[in-house]
Amino acid sequence: MTAAAGVPPVVHPVDERLPWRRLVPLSVQHVLAMIATPVSTTFLTGQAIGLSAGRTAALLSATLILCGAGALLQSFGVRGVGARLPFVMLPGGAAAALFLQIARAHGAATASGSVLLAAALLIAVVPLYRRIVPLFPPLVLGTTVLLIGVSMIRVAAQLITGTGAQAVRPAPSAVVLAGVTVASTVLCFLLLRGAWRQSAVLIGMAAGAVIAVTTGLGSFASSGGHGSALPSPLPFGAPRFDLLAALPLLVFALSSLAEATGQTVLNSEAVGRVPDAARDVPRVVRADALVSLVGALFGTSLLVTSSENIGIVHLTGVRSRFVTAGAGVLLIVTGLVAPLSRLLAGIPQPVVGGSALVIYSAITVMGIRMLQRADLAGRGESAVAALALVAGLLPVVVPTLYLGFPGWVQTVLGSGVVAGTLTGVVLHALFQSFPSARGRASSSA
Repeated sequence: MTAAAGVPPVVHPVDERLPWRRLVPLSVQHVLAMIATPVSTTFLTGQAIGLSAGRTAALLSATLILCGAGALLQSFGVRGVGARLPFVMLPGGAAAALFLQIARAHGAATASGSVLLAAALLIAVVPLYRRIVPLFPPLVLGTTVLLIGVSMIRVAAQLITGTGAQAVRPAPSAVVLAGVTVASTVLCFLLLRGAWRQSAVLIGMAAGAVIAVTTGLGSFASSGGHGSALPSPLPFGAPRFDLLAALPLLVFALSSLAEATGQTVLNSEAVGRVPDAARDVPRVVRADALVSLVGALFGTSLLVTSSENIGIVHLTGVRSRFVTAGAGVLLIVTGLVAPLSRLLAGIPQPVVGGSALVIYSAITVMGIRMLQRADLAGRGESAVAALALVAGLLPVVVPTLYLGFPGWVQTVLGSGVVAGTLTGVVLHALFQSFPSARGRASSSA
């Protein structure tokens, strides 16, 4: 149907082009709502695997630039890649946690190789999207996210206490500084509103850094000079490919299809577009995988499309994808500002640890919220959740449990995320396959 002569065609709100005076502040608001995640995730990764402040600054620059490129790709869409929805892209908290686990256990080069394998797997399984998503209902996905959060709280705590002999008697100043950072973040949640409240983690981290310097509880690390902090390819050397080491990230990549479905449907509804998961989710996933493939070559974890900005769409009523495209441009510019990256990369380690505790506790709560969408009162869900959590928490509570087993067993079962997720998938499939088992579990609940 063509528009009548002299009558401009009706433009859907998601395709509306805004004037610069509105576009810029709205784009800044989206950046403020999501910037805490890439910044804090990069700090946690850099300090946990022992990167210098200069290398952390380069990694932060790469992360911000790729987040911006991902937002542009999702907002505009190119040949079936990108959903043309107002999305931003982040280093997913859960994905970054698994990247860090692999890096600590097998080396950063293996972690980068694992990201390449996971991104390639996502591209390969997109045609099988409809068959894979049912394997990860809220019951299994919630268990996975909960286990990731619990596992990473321990890693965040080690940023505060240190490792080895230092962890036996951590420095009181480090513990106090981390506590002050958490308290500052809580105050931001209490006192701020809107996009500023969504940046509470970043503001709390900044407050912790200022307090550290002014009170002598901590100091900024040297950035190693005043030169460029731009991304450098292969910062950890050539990627190493180890399927067993990559298994946690591969399992998570498959489970992320279910989360991508929910986020895509939610975003479509937020902008007033009729949800079409079969069409849009593969486009979202392809963009995630493509940006992650590039990111792996610059040392980043899996980059995933985020729903964090959907709240701003509801808040402002502005549904244009050009706003998130503007946010993508701002992220790229921020990543290219080397002095800013170097300043941020020198934040004291206990401050990063305190912020990380907030982030990973939030991931844990996210897993609990996902579990609430499952019917834990019947059909065997309570048994599946209980046994999956046992399998996943055992390696966390007793890290030496599988030391006497072959290496591949230690790699698979020694990862709480893999052990818990696989247990959940298998048990859920069994209970769905045997109606009598579902009935007994339901009657005993």
